[in-house]
Amino acid sequence: MVGSSRLWVCCCLPLALVAAQLAACSLQPQASVLRVGALFPLSNSQAPLASEEFAGVQIAADLANSDGGVAGRQIQLDTRDLTVREDAENRVASLRADGVDVIIGTYSSSLSMPASQAATSLGIVYWEAGAVADQVTGRGLPLVFRVGAIGRNLGGMSSQFVADVIGPRLKRLPSQLRMAVVQEGDQYGTSVGGGAVESARQLGIPVVATITYDAYTPDWPRVISAIKSSGADILVLVSYIPDGFAFREAMLASGLHVDALIGSSMAECGPAFGTLLGPDAVGIFASDRPAGSFNPKALNKTGRAAYERFVQRWQSAYHRPTTEEGLAGFASAWALFHYVLPAATRAGDLSPQGIARAARTMDLPSGSLANGGGLRFSQSPDSLGQNLDAPSVIWQWQAVRRSVTVYPPVFATGQPILIPLPR
Repeated sequence: MVGSSRLWVCCCLPLALVAAQLAACSLQPQASVLRVGALFPLSNSQAPLASEEFAGVQIAADLANSDGGVAGRQIQLDTRDLTVREDAENRVASLRADGVDVIIGTYSSSLSMPASQAATSLGIVYWEAGAVADQVTGRGLPLVFRVGAIGRNLGGMSSQFVADVIGPRLKRLPSQLRMAVVQEGDQYGTSVGGGAVESARQLGIPVVATITYDAYTPDWPRVISAIKSSGADILVLVSYIPDGFAFREAMLASGLHVDALIGSSMAECGPAFGTLLGPDAVGIFASDRPAGSFNPKALNKTGRAAYERFVQRWQSAYHRPTTEEGLAGFASAWALFHYVLPAATRAGDLSPQGIARAARTMDLPSGSLANGGGLRFSQSPDSLGQNLDAPSVIWQWQAVRRSVTVYPPVFATGQPILIPLPR
């Protein structure tokens, strides 16, 4: 589940564990230590999912340290709890005062935007681990980098899947489909929704409605009425978690039926969706970053080795399957700790500018990171610092509490079924 989450319904890492990690990571500087700042919302409603992403970052640091650190210096995470955007500037300033030259964070797009701006203002590299709003890497900030997918990728993947798979299964050309996009109205929602609309139009799929709502005060009768009036047979939903559940329930209660429903990140992509909705989730697709259930053939030898180490450490610590947030945090941090910081060290420049220069030299093929991605940062001002080889996938709920990766083929572990959507 990518991106910013103002709302959640999930049972994830214990907050006691987060508190212990915070205490362990906030140590005084030592000569043999390479201090890296970490900013995550670890004590509010976003904490259950953000703490999973942070756990992935911590595992990457631990594994890098077990390999000898960065030229013999052990990576030490200097962690700050960031829960509201108004505190971003002060949190970043406190890390700057502690001598931090690079910060990793923040899970949430609404926090990433001010945190990355504050880091840039103070000359610190900002390394995004999970937030997906396009604007994070869309402002031409030379010290801001993101390894994972952006909203435009996730929305665009939904439309590509419609053209490549859903249309042929329905025996219709793209021009014969009618797509509606329902999106939450913040930067996250409009990034993902805008990507779906842009890609659909490029593929020749008519977008018959774009409907925006507020997750805190959704007017489902208005939204559903607009969908019905549009005559849409394909629906892309960009929601947070509780509103995603609520929309599906309102959709069923109203009798609204479409041939395919694709949730682009968040609600449909997590285990809670299948747990809470049961049979009502079956048949629904989700566009998201890879979790742990994709085809290992998507990984090359290097990526597979990193993935296996991550899974072993995660399951040993938490005794349950890996999660999308955990894998995203690990892949992002591993790119920084295993590749970029060592490259900057070899070049003899671990300043923020040196770290940024090292990042821009990266050219790893797809499959090199544990999430199936490669590493190649955009040089274009409108996407500066965005990883151009960030992966995204489509899942489908194919039975109660069972989801399968179905697209693209290199990541797939099963075939799409239940097209059209039964109910």
